[in-house]
This record gives sequence, C-alpha cells and structure tokens, in this order.
Amino acid sequence: MIWSFLAVLFSGWLYVDATYRGPQWQRWVFKPVTLLLLLAWAWQAPALSATDYLILFGLLATLVGDALMLLPERRMLYAIGAFFLSHLLYTICFASHMTLTFFWPIPLTVLVIGALLIAAIWTKLEDLRWPVCTFIGMTLLMVWLTTEQYVFRPTDYGFSLMVGTSLLLLANIVWLVSHYRRRFAADSAITAACYFAGHFMIVRSLYL
Repeated sequence: MIWSFLAVLFSGWLYVDATYRGPQWQRWVFKPVTLLLLLAWAWQAPALSATDYLILFGLLATLVGDALMLLPERRMLYAIGAFFLSHLLYTICFASHMTLTFFWPIPLTVLVIGALLIAAIWTKLEDLRWPVCTFIGMTLLMVWLTTEQYVFRPTDYGFSLMVGTSLLLLANIVWLVSHYRRRFAADSAITAACYFAGHFMIVRSLYL
C-alpha cells in the first residue's frame, strides 16, 4: 500500500506543479495518471463491501469527465454530467453507511454556500445553468451527508470523508468561479490540489 500511496502523491504533485508553471503536456499526462493510480490504490483496499465499489465507479466517472474536459467547449455538458454521476455514486456509498440524522446548521450552511456560488456565476452560465446548478446541488448534498455523519459519529472514517468531500466542493467552487467569473493567480493549482486531495481522502476511507 505504501508504494501506491507514494505513487499517487508524486503523480498528483507533478500535475499540481504543472498547472502552476509546467508545460501543457505534463498536465495532460499526470491528471489521468493520478486518477488511475487512485483507482488502483482503491482496488487494493483489504475489505471492499458491495457499496464501496461505488467509489471505484465514481473515480471512473471522474476520469471520463476529465477526458471530456480536454475536448472542445461543446463537450462541457457531458463532462459536467460525468462529474455529477461521480458525486452521485459517492453520495449513495456514503449514505449506505450512515444513520438518519439532522442537525440544521449544517444544511443551512451548505445552502448558503451553494446560493452564493450560484449567484456569483449565474449570469455567465448561459445554456449550462441548470446542469451546473444540478451538479452543485449534488456536491452540496454529498458534503452535507458526510458532515452530518462526522458530527454524530466522530470517527477517523467520518473525518476522512468529510474532509474529502469538502475539498472537492472547494475545488469546484474555485474552478467554477475562475472559469465563469474571473481568473486569479494560481487558481488552477489550487483547484488541482483540492481536487486530488479530496479524492485521496475518500479513497483513504476504504482503508479505515
């Protein structure tokens, strides 16, 4: 497992470094390579349950979405659909391991974050308004479930999922704001770092 972990860490670092100052080919190579290494690391988990395989399928959907992002703009809708599917699979997996609870500050905070994000990019989305809003909603639901789980059952497993989904939400916030509203320094590197760290923490939960 240690070699798989180091391979993921090194490949992810190469991609994050490339988004900040590296050549284009390095980004094209190491993003799919890092996701494939994460997928291989997840596959090596010692005791995968039936629902845990949804995380593997979620990683595959993410890989498809990233591949579609390399195509012209008209493929953006399909890429968003792939990312939505990834987060849906993650959410179903997480929900299968938790009991029904409700702590109102968590969904309220999540709703405020979602409303502010949508308000910031709404006028720039054009034909992608509802697909992007649906994707944001699924991501927020994923964060809500894992945060609820950690609040009521503060285990290392729950912490790993909460941090992982929160990092994915942060990655998507930075990506959407920089893509549709305004670019800023190191936005791609921040997105990439949160993106890989989020998936890493989710895969890490399979070993807990």
